[in-house]
Amino acid sequence: MCLQRHLSLISKILLISLIAGLMSACADLMSPAIVGGKRELIIIGIDEKQTYTDKGVAVLSQSARDALVVMDIGTDPLKPTIVGSLPLPNTISGPPVNLAISPDQSIALLANSTNVVSEAGVLRQVPDNRIFVVDLTTTPPTVIDTLLVGKQPSGLSFNKAGNLVLVAQRADNSIGVLRVDGKKVSLIDTVIIGEQVSHVAFRPDGTGAFATKFPGHKVAVLDVKGEKVTYNKYDVVVGLWPYNMGVAPNGKIAMTADNGNAGAADGHIDTISVIDIEANPPRTIDKVVVGDGPEGFAISPSGQLAVAVLLKGTNASKEAFFYNRNATVVALKIDGKKVTRGNEVDVRGLPEGVVFSRDGKYVYVGNFIDQDLSILRVDGDQLVNTNILIPLPGHPASIRGSLQ
Repeated sequence: MCLQRHLSLISKILLISLIAGLMSACADLMSPAIVGGKRELIIIGIDEKQTYTDKGVAVLSQSARDALVVMDIGTDPLKPTIVGSLPLPNTISGPPVNLAISPDQSIALLANSTNVVSEAGVLRQVPDNRIFVVDLTTTPPTVIDTLLVGKQPSGLSFNKAGNLVLVAQRADNSIGVLRVDGKKVSLIDTVIIGEQVSHVAFRPDGTGAFATKFPGHKVAVLDVKGEKVTYNKYDVVVGLWPYNMGVAPNGKIAMTADNGNAGAADGHIDTISVIDIEANPPRTIDKVVVGDGPEGFAISPSGQLAVAVLLKGTNASKEAFFYNRNATVVALKIDGKKVTRGNEVDVRGLPEGVVFSRDGKYVYVGNFIDQDLSILRVDGDQLVNTNILIPLPGHPASIRGSLQ
């Protein structure tokens, strides 16, 4: 009897272990992109409709080879791999934040800002109004919905809870409010700003947000209560042509990348504006000189470092005095509300999007002209170029991870 009870106990233990193993395997299969494992995803918008001549003239086409590339940087940060590529339209015309990943990495959103159309034999860009919803938990990722929003959807962001998204609708001078319920995304409201906005970023606690007024050289301050977003007509004055922005994880400051020339380099020095968002009302407290044409911008997960990507005329005429073959990325050290310029490292032609890894150890920069990805390493408050270049299947116009 003692031996029989002993064998019965062993059988129960083995059965429990088997069930636990099966449950763990099923969880891995159901959620391959959820943070906490080795896999960490970034998304890259590929635009094949626009190139540049040696004279710096933009050449348009009606190519249908645009794509959303999904890449894993977590398994090996120095050898990222493409885990999916979807034929979805998007464009370099706008800030390189026209896409986003939910905080749990279950879905991605991609906004198509403009389309290239032919009118009387002449190609030109016209506003689109579509946002594509991509399921990142499937292998490969799949498109599960298409939303119709305001005209020319551009920069967009999830809140930290992952249940709300704000999108700048440039041609409509408004902000779209999107509800996120699991993988279901729906447009629930439109907030009229009255001026063109290019990007939107949330406060870390989700109680407010900020929208860059690109041609107005200001930042609109928004209140957020649940799903209700309100613009009370208060703006912060920043530098010239704020295209892109970020908010520090501790909620103390926000920063804008002041492009200086309506989306292009011009050989003149430009700035990063520092906004005290703990002040009532928020206000600009500093401007940090960085260089010519900051566009791509990101803040590290620790909040102690930011990076500004400088265009430096890499798509300008080769005869222009400010033309450079390669562009650069500038490190910005953050100490509370004090931001200081750090070192500067080379990347390649016309860098657009930039993203930190979730551990803050690496920075990935998409080089549009060279069709590749530069990998930088973070060493304290310094950037180090690993000189590793990852080829991409087209021209990278934008990049985003699950950290907003």
